[in-house]
Amino acid sequence: MPEFSTTRRVRHNASDMFDLVADVESYPQFVPLCNALKVRSRKETPEGVITIVADMTVAYKLIRETFRSRVTLDRANLQILVEYLDGPFSRMENRWEFHPVQDWLCDVKFFISYEFRSRMLGMLMGTMFDTAFRRFSAAFEKRADVVYGRKTA
Repeated sequence: MPEFSTTRRVRHNASDMFDLVADVESYPQFVPLCNALKVRSRKETPEGVITIVADMTVAYKLIRETFRSRVTLDRANLQILVEYLDGPFSRMENRWEFHPVQDWLCDVKFFISYEFRSRMLGMLMGTMFDTAFRRFSAAFEKRADVVYGRKTA
């Protein structure tokens, strides 16, 4: 089962980075392979935890797949959990954690683990997905520079 994790120190505050990753509707604008994203539902608990169910369509050349996931946005703990619900995977889990270092600096931890349902699809898309997931955190950092401006040391 492929998995990838990384921690990146970025020149943006943890709250802004949380907001950026939580803004799933904007993913088609900058997330590698994300062709479309549709939010199916959004619910908030009294504690302020928001749960979103969304369909993401990923595309590369002639291959196009849509999968549904549940995204739990826990602002109080600066954590985001993505749980797979339906689509081309047999399983997929994705976690984000945002750790403040200074007002304008934070560590972003990204983890993903997945397995394709079809061995053939895994062979076709596996290497491409590995490459894309390795570029995810950099894509979010670059997006933060555009949205919030590039911070200098």
